[in-house]
Amino acid sequence: MDIVVTGRHCTVGTDLKSLVNDRLTSVEKFKDRLIRGEVEFSASEGTKNPADAVEVQITLRSRGPVIRAEARANDKTVAFETAFDRLKAQLRKAADRRKTHRGLRSALPPKDLPPLPTDAESHNDDDTHEVAGMVVTGDGPLVVREKVFQAVPLTLAQALDEMELVGHDFFLYQDAATGRPSVVYRRKAYNYGVIHLDVDA
Repeated sequence: MDIVVTGRHCTVGTDLKSLVNDRLTSVEKFKDRLIRGEVEFSASEGTKNPADAVEVQITLRSRGPVIRAEARANDKTVAFETAFDRLKAQLRKAADRRKTHRGLRSALPPKDLPPLPTDAESHNDDDTHEVAGMVVTGDGPLVVREKVFQAVPLTLAQALDEMELVGHDFFLYQDAATGRPSVVYRRKAYNYGVIHLDVDA
């Protein structure tokens, strides 16, 4: 697995890079087919809360779903260890869910790495701009962020895996069997809900 460590508005020392490499190498026993590990340290300037001075985002890319965890702290090492603990917890929970719901499990198809999300926003000279298909004039109370992701149809089991591995409480996907837009979401413990949409032509 290739491991890339970067810093935004901060430097990452050799000792910390060595720690990151050791920790990420150890997760290969939890998740096979890992291709690349990315760790980004970001320092926030002028933050009101010193505990949020450093943000760390860990992203593991594989032939299957992307695995991501993040954390904030006042120290780079503490932030990384917290994010890494969350990453391991997500991997264990996904593995436990696969054991519990063995009947739902099916093989994940290989996928290309998804492109980085981009914010679609265009500004006009008269302070009127379009965001996510809506025209906004002036500052206004409306704040919209639009993201576009590359996707392939998934089974329910695959969608549950992807939700667990990115650490979210919900996951939007297209159902492979019916073609319907669907959302799977976390309820309590290992219980999940799923919403399907029937779209009229």
